[in-house]
Amino acid sequence: MPAAPAVAVLIPCYNEALTIAEVVTAFRAALPQASILVYDNNSTDDTAQAAKAAGASVFHEKMQGKGNVVRRMFRDIEADFYILVDGDGTYDATMAPSMLRLALAERIDLVNCVRSTANSGAAAYRRGHQLGNRLLTAMVTVIFGNRLTDMLSGYKLLSRRFVKSFPALSGGFDIETELSVHALELSLPIGHLTGNYKGRPEGSASKLNTFRDGLRIAWLIVALVKHERPLQLFGAASGLLLLAALLLGTPVVTHYLATGLVPRLPTAVLATGLVLIAALSFATGLILDTVTRGRREARMLAYLQYDFHDFGGV
Repeated sequence: MPAAPAVAVLIPCYNEALTIAEVVTAFRAALPQASILVYDNNSTDDTAQAAKAAGASVFHEKMQGKGNVVRRMFRDIEADFYILVDGDGTYDATMAPSMLRLALAERIDLVNCVRSTANSGAAAYRRGHQLGNRLLTAMVTVIFGNRLTDMLSGYKLLSRRFVKSFPALSGGFDIETELSVHALELSLPIGHLTGNYKGRPEGSASKLNTFRDGLRIAWLIVALVKHERPLQLFGAASGLLLLAALLLGTPVVTHYLATGLVPRLPTAVLATGLVLIAALSFATGLILDTVTRGRREARMLAYLQYDFHDFGGV
């Protein structure tokens, strides 16, 4: 009989002393065979001690930010499946076995938990966060493909081949966006399960700033468009420049053809310059598109180095 998969529950933490023991205990009960690993990110409370007392293996990452912690986790830990979850106690640990079964049954690389407040009240998931999540998810799905729901959920199951081919360049909460775009760009199998999302206990504060982190994620999406869709981006810029050149230059050309004179020389020079810049922009997009294709092929080759094994005992 094939061996059961090695599962690692990865919990990045910053000042979660009130909830981390409960989270560790819940995941140990849900997945007794899994390794529970807590990475403390410079907490000033007793997060590390509480996690260790609850039975987790505790590690430390000095570079501040969730993205930096996730990058360290993915480098350090070897497993067949990784469950990435926040340490604030807002996610349902009893979903983990279902997420694992779905990944195994359908050979899925990313199982995303879609948050529901049906059993906990809307206050658990603030309206500002819901609106921002919808807007940012819509931006990503329009640009990179409509295969994701609740992109910013902090509860995901990832396969080994996903994790080991993921470059992890983000430093903060925008790591969820980067994870999503990685899956979409490589056309990886994605699954969704809806799970209960509850509010933090009294005395536990969210580290997420709705506007600051929302703007940071939006800027990352723009940067990812530049990196992953350069031809479309620079092609659109080229088209806008050509349109501007056409609007400015058409009257000048029409007047010249009728009279042989160029009375608006600065406008003619500007229109000519816009045409040249448009051509340069399009050429830049073509060159960067070739580079992007090579980077995408390299990630796919890294992904294909790892087999999706068949496991028993789950």
